[in-house]
Amino acid sequence: MKQNVAILGMAATPVGKYQSDPSADIHTLEHELLAKLVIEAMQDGGLPKEEVDSLVLAQCRPYTQQKYFATFMANYLRMPCTASVMEVLGNGMTGGIALEQAIRDIESGRARAALALGANFESRTPSAEHMNSSMRATGDVDFHTPFGLTPIAWYAMDANRYIHEYGSSRRELASVAVKDRYHASLNPIAQYQKTITLDDVMAQREIVEPLGLYEVPPRGDGAVCILLCSEDMAKASGKPYVLVKGRGFYHEGVHQISEIPNDMIAFNSLQRASKSAYENAGISAQDLDFAEIYAPCTIVEVLASEAMGLAPRGKGARAAVDGETTLGGRIPISTSGGLLSRGHPAYVTPLYNMYEAVEQLRGDAGKRQVKEARLGATSCELGNYNAAMVQILEAVR
Repeated sequence: MKQNVAILGMAATPVGKYQSDPSADIHTLEHELLAKLVIEAMQDGGLPKEEVDSLVLAQCRPYTQQKYFATFMANYLRMPCTASVMEVLGNGMTGGIALEQAIRDIESGRARAALALGANFESRTPSAEHMNSSMRATGDVDFHTPFGLTPIAWYAMDANRYIHEYGSSRRELASVAVKDRYHASLNPIAQYQKTITLDDVMAQREIVEPLGLYEVPPRGDGAVCILLCSEDMAKASGKPYVLVKGRGFYHEGVHQISEIPNDMIAFNSLQRASKSAYENAGISAQDLDFAEIYAPCTIVEVLASEAMGLAPRGKGARAAVDGETTLGGRIPISTSGGLLSRGHPAYVTPLYNMYEAVEQLRGDAGKRQVKEARLGATSCELGNYNAAMVQILEAVR
């Protein structure tokens, strides 16, 4: 019999710059930062660490010197486990896979409680090293890399195609950045909290046409810990919790950008994953109160919102312009500030998205609270959304 899975506790650092310069006398260490969050998450959920049977870590960036990080953390925390001690890796989906594995351990009955957690440090790594190891090498080294294709380049191609197909404009797309920064101004853990105007966005230097500096993700560091458990355990705790109501996943068998001509702005994998998640949860897209979307660029939020059924095809940018995706609008998206402003420590970004969704559903989001939020969705991706994972969450108070 499958166990219902609840999210009972959590903790996160503000997104910022924690990685130390190699020449520094004293360093901020990933495991020390993460261990504090484990203590905070367990306190938040009201459980002793002895109840945890599974420890699933988002693999650290290659810049982290401590390898075999999961077993190192199990030792550092003095946490023997009966279900899993493991690291997972899936590029931008890494944190989402950690959550999925923790959910499966509880769902199957192998674990009573599980932690999905991770730390992503990259801010002090030289840009050239980061570009070569974490950007250029993510594509097909025979097909993509020789032509200089990086994630921002293919998102820029998406933007140009969208503008061409639907008569949109860069100003429409740029409105997403303004909206996200407004949301981040209300979020104490966001990397960038100063509001910006549309003219500010348009005035920034171009990174890859037509995307400017404020329309692409910043580099940053961060760490998150999410405590999951069976619903029975959550009920017994007497604490408010959030139920994992539905999940969906789809990989279209493509690595980043397909060499076969296709509708690259349809985000087919996200359409399929969302459909599965909605069916699994017994809801439709129209039932959602908000969505925390994995969207590294303005165009990605637009296309992802359309693929998830939150806006009609070709109308996602206009929905942002019209305020439909802003707090107080029809369907608030990226209430944390999103990857553009909350920040994007890539391997743990899905965990930050989950953190925001749980805050909303527990009614703990303060000035950015979605009124009477009951159902929310999170997403994460691989490549140009050629793989997607969607999780549907429900408030239980």
